[in-house]
Amino acid sequence: MNYEVITNTEENNNKEVRKKALITGANKGIGFETAKQLLQNGYYVFIGSRNVDNGNTAVEQLKSEGFENVEAIELDVTDTASVEAARKEIGSKTTVLDVLINNAGINGGFPQAALEASADAFQQVMDTNLYGVVRVTQAFIDLLRKSEQPRIVNVSSSGCSLTLHCDPSWKYYTHKAALYPASKAALNMYTINLAYELRDTPFRVNAVCPGFVATDFNGHRGTGTVQEGGIRIAKYAMIGEDGPTGKFISEEYNPETGETPW
Repeated sequence: MNYEVITNTEENNNKEVRKKALITGANKGIGFETAKQLLQNGYYVFIGSRNVDNGNTAVEQLKSEGFENVEAIELDVTDTASVEAARKEIGSKTTVLDVLINNAGINGGFPQAALEASADAFQQVMDTNLYGVVRVTQAFIDLLRKSEQPRIVNVSSSGCSLTLHCDPSWKYYTHKAALYPASKAALNMYTINLAYELRDTPFRVNAVCPGFVATDFNGHRGTGTVQEGGIRIAKYAMIGEDGPTGKFISEEYNPETGETPW
């Protein structure tokens, strides 16, 4: 898995050619750490945040750590008007977007019994985890097409693998939930189709699992760190031409190649 990684050279760091990335839901957790990883590699990062005050707080934190090339963008992936406004705002700042990381997500709360979870609950989770990705991707695809090496990372989870959830030997086999895994399984299918449509272009499009990372998202029950998760996501945002596309990647599940069964 030693793919070429795209970084900005020191010479380019003060020029307009600096690569630019948008990360949704990046004001905390894995999204925030992913932003830090990209900043360390010379990218300019737009921190997408449903609440712009939270986004500005995240930016202040990053700037206190020495990162300057970052700004907050108000972006609610469940609101078409908000997505369009974010596209207009970013479009006023740059004509090219090199990386889109669809990170924003919700777990839907627990428990998630298949016979008890309501259709409204399914709708709410899908609205963020699937429809939100569709809204944002379609809104920003024109800016991404202008990049020489555009990358899309849809943050997924090995816990949405249909194959693994049918395997009693898998260590998370009993961790069943009706809402969140269904939304991410649907996201994986969207990723497959998106990568296929962009197959004859420079795009690299993948679904990437950060691992079972301890964050607010899971009540800090995870066994990994946000740093590990951010590194995994950023890696596939920076892959070169030799990197995969249309793949489901979980380096926690498969440390050798990352490739994970759908």
